[in-house]
Amino acid sequence: MNLIDSLLMEFTHEAGLTRKMLERVPDGHTDWRPHEKSMTLGRLAAHLAEIPGWVDPTLNLPGLDLSGYKPTEIGTARENLALFDSNVEQAKGAMPGKSNQDLMVPWALCMGSRTIFEMPRIAVMRGFILNHNVHHRAQLGVYLRMLGVPLPSIYGPSADEQG
Repeated sequence: MNLIDSLLMEFTHEAGLTRKMLERVPDGHTDWRPHEKSMTLGRLAAHLAEIPGWVDPTLNLPGLDLSGYKPTEIGTARENLALFDSNVEQAKGAMPGKSNQDLMVPWALCMGSRTIFEMPRIAVMRGFILNHNVHHRAQLGVYLRMLGVPLPSIYGPSADEQG
């Protein structure tokens, strides 16, 4: 089995779990944040919708320059879900056919001429995309809990869903 086949299965599974969380984001609370140093709920949800969009550049470009990056702003939960779904489908389309050798090619995240990190594409897929997604999905769970929104089961039952 090529490593990409395993990554595609994991990505698809995690994307489904993330979508379950994003479906719970309530409209009308996009500016809410649990602390002044925290992202707003809208920015956090949009960031989760953006992350799958990084798969194609990770697998098909030598790196990404963030100097022109502008964070996605969303208006509604429905618009955010549409962005997420679109990015997931694009990512799933970029993955098949990549060889193990393709995944070992170095990839760099830069800010202009400054390299933030450089590592093999497979490490970027695991750390910068999959693990990054899980990290922010957990943050979203805290935000939703603080807003009184019932949480879906993810890796097992939640206090709100036992099945």
